[in-house]
Amino acid sequence: MLGDSLFAVNRTINQSVGDQLERQLGEQVIDRSVLGAPFLSDDGKTGIQGQYFAGNWDWVVINGFGNDVLFGCGCGSCDSVLNRLISRDGTQGQIPDFVARVRASGARVIYSGYLRTPGFRAPIESCGPIGFDMDRRLAAMAARDPGVVYLSMANVVPSGDSSYHAFDVIHPSAKGSGAIATRIAAVIKAN
Repeated sequence: MLGDSLFAVNRTINQSVGDQLERQLGEQVIDRSVLGAPFLSDDGKTGIQGQYFAGNWDWVVINGFGNDVLFGCGCGSCDSVLNRLISRDGTQGQIPDFVARVRASGARVIYSGYLRTPGFRAPIESCGPIGFDMDRRLAAMAARDPGVVYLSMANVVPSGDSSYHAFDVIHPSAKGSGAIATRIAAVIKAN
C-alpha cells in the first residue's frame, strides 16, 4: 500500500486501512503510506512515488493527490496541478506514468479515491468538485488497462453520518478505515 493519510491514519491503534485489509484478507499487507505525503515528485523518487520498491507483488494499492491539491492550490484553481497529476483523459501525468511503472512489474493496481462528507460540512469542503473531477480522470486511466481498478470512495459515507470520519472531519475514523479496507478487499477477492 502506497499513499497518504487516507491509508496511514489509525495505524497507531492497529486500525489503519492496511491493518484492517490484512485482517480481512488473511494475508500480509505491507503498508508504506505516510501522513502528509504528496504525489507529485520532481524526480519520481519522493512522496508517494518514492514509497514504491520493486518486488513480486500481486497487488499494489495506491491513493494520493489530496495533499497536492490542498497545499498546491488550496482547493482553488487547480487545473495546472491536476494536469500535472493526470490529464482529463487519464493518459498523461505523473499518476498514469507511475501506475504504468508499477504495472510493468506485473502487479495489478487498485487506485483508491477519497471519502466524502455528505450531509455535513468539512474543512476541505471546497475540494469536493476537484475530488469528483479526479474520480473521472482516474476512472478514465483505469478503463484503459484491465490490470488497473479505480475504486471510488465517494459513496462510502451515508449522508449525515460523521462516524466514518475522525474528529478533524478530514481523515477517516477507524470505522472509515474499515469501510475503505472492505471495498479494497472485495476487489482483491473477486480477482
